[in-house]
Amino acid sequence: MLFKATLLFSLAASAIALPSAIDTRKTKAAGGKAAAGAAAAASVLTVQDYADFQVSDGVAGDALAEVQAKFPVDTSNLAAVSADDLAIIQAARVTAEAAETDAGGFNEAIDAAGGTDSAEGQPLQVGKIKNKVEKLYLEVLALQIEQAQTGEDNSAKIAEEQAKLDNNIKLDEAAAGEPSQSVDFQGDDAP
Repeated sequence: MLFKATLLFSLAASAIALPSAIDTRKTKAAGGKAAAGAAAAASVLTVQDYADFQVSDGVAGDALAEVQAKFPVDTSNLAAVSADDLAIIQAARVTAEAAETDAGGFNEAIDAAGGTDSAEGQPLQVGKIKNKVEKLYLEVLALQIEQAQTGEDNSAKIAEEQAKLDNNIKLDEAAAGEPSQSVDFQGDDAP
């Protein structure tokens, strides 16, 4: 009998000592707003090399969707985009622009290939347009996030960059199905 009581007591003590899930959720009355703000500011992007976030390979026609897939931030709530994600978006835009204009970028590669009308230069030109869509989308997105978070009126700059983006989207769509080639550009989107 003493053995049974000891066994039951030790089992009960073990059950009490087991870790249990603690509900850390806050109620609406006790700070649900703070919890929602913290959850909304969670980062969704990670630092990547240009080769991993560029969209210039493949074919033309769907560059905008490709860029949006590489940078999947919630555009319905730009005020909630994390500071880390905004910094990555801004750094990626700078890198995409450098891939266009700096040494080893599209402009240099197209010139070396004989220009935009050459057989080697045409896919690079298509890739350059896709790269411009990426660069300009990221520029507009960053400006919209800053405006949503700070209240600063960026609408004139947003409209200017959006017009450039719309033009390059039209060029990409007009070239739908044409081969597109990227450049071997070294860079990343680290802030």
